[in-house]
Amino acid sequence: MARKTKARLEDMKARTADQLKDDLVKLKKEQFNLRFQAATGQLEKTARVSEVRRDIARVKTLMREKAQAGKA
Repeated sequence: MARKTKARLEDMKARTADQLKDDLVKLKKEQFNLRFQAATGQLEKTARVSEVRRDIARVKTLMREKAQAGKA
């Protein structure tokens, strides 16, 4: 599991700011859909909710780091 996370993080680090914004939009949509499924009792993979939440945090962190690196 840790290897997947590290590989995904390295992939995210290689993305540009615009690509990260697109990823964030996709993740937010997925998060909304997962919440909707959970509310209607149709959610099968409950662990995906926390994975998406953590991926959103990773993307936001990388966006902030890239923005700070650009200002320096």
